[in-house]
Amino acid sequence: MTDSVLLVDDDRAVREALGQTLMLAGYNVIRAGSYIEAKDHIIGAFPGVIVSDIRMPGKDGFDLLAHTRATDPDLPVILLTGEGDIPMAVRGLQAGAFNFLEKPCETQDFLNVVENALRSRRTVMENRVMKQRLEQGDAAARILHGVSHQADELRAQARRAAGAGTEVMIYGAPGSGNSKVAETIHLLSDAAAGPFEKRAATGLSAASLQDVLSVAKGGSLYLDEIANLPTELQFDLLAALETGEAPRVISGTYRPPEFFDDAGNFNTELFYRLNVMTIRVPSLKERPEDIPVLFRHYVRLAAEQSGTDAPEITAEVLSGLMAQDWPGNARALMNAAMRFTLGLTEGDASEDLGLAEQMARVERSLLSDALRRFHGNATEAAKALKLPRKTFYDKLARHEIRADLYR
Repeated sequence: MTDSVLLVDDDRAVREALGQTLMLAGYNVIRAGSYIEAKDHIIGAFPGVIVSDIRMPGKDGFDLLAHTRATDPDLPVILLTGEGDIPMAVRGLQAGAFNFLEKPCETQDFLNVVENALRSRRTVMENRVMKQRLEQGDAAARILHGVSHQADELRAQARRAAGAGTEVMIYGAPGSGNSKVAETIHLLSDAAAGPFEKRAATGLSAASLQDVLSVAKGGSLYLDEIANLPTELQFDLLAALETGEAPRVISGTYRPPEFFDDAGNFNTELFYRLNVMTIRVPSLKERPEDIPVLFRHYVRLAAEQSGTDAPEITAEVLSGLMAQDWPGNARALMNAAMRFTLGLTEGDASEDLGLAEQMARVERSLLSDALRRFHGNATEAAKALKLPRKTFYDKLARHEIRADLYR
């Protein structure tokens, strides 16, 4: 997550005071007392912004700004100026600084400027990731959006499943996008030139099953909510698969795996035939950092479909979206994006929540954010939040957060 601040000031007292302010606001702070100390941290992939004093012994803030611009012109630099240094600050802006602040400055003004710079950096980094994935040219990059490690793993699993050529069962809550994963697997497979047919298992009859098996021959057949396939058709599908002439069958379900283990719920032989490879689609609740990426993508699509300009997506809009649990997952987010694009948004959904629930959502967001920052290391995350380990683990259990999902 893009939340790091490289703080550069030769005055130790100022450096420590501003660093403490940033840490209390939840940012990861890297302190440096000089240009020489700071420059080694400045790389093109730096996940944050730079706050630097202008006046420093040796190479000063302008030198640091020039070095940063040469390394990555999209890396925001905020310059700190002393009283009477406004002409120098203007010079800094002309040289490409993101903003400047006069010392001493109000805490909230300082944090607002830092957050604006970080917001700009997040957008740049997200766009770079998306561009890189699009340039890879495969269906996983084009169809399965997201910057989280869960999204990365989902794309990797889709690629592995495509190459294996076996049947695949996709597990995901309603609205998670099971069919998109199935389409990705098909497009990445050797059968990509063949047909890709989608059917709801619930509405199939013996005749329609035989018909779609024939139509999809040489390609892939996606059967949605396979758990609802009528019992008699389960035998028909198994028989078709055993002939070796059926298309590749990719099945999706909202049911947990245990459902298929219970006696009498589903044909055991068919289950094991369909479940050769398993892919679980994570819910949006598990990967909130993907919500801004997906929302921007859906807004662009909605604007194209409606023939309108995409509206500005503010930080307040994104924070409101990330505070929600999204039980409808990607499908619900897509609907919200369409309404937002058409100007039909009806205010922040959190307005209908009580104080306790709003606070719980904030706490859950802070816990998840800490785990993301420390790659699932619960001990380090607890230290960052200044919580005893037992309290931290109790809170994880209360919010049903699994630290291992962030590794």
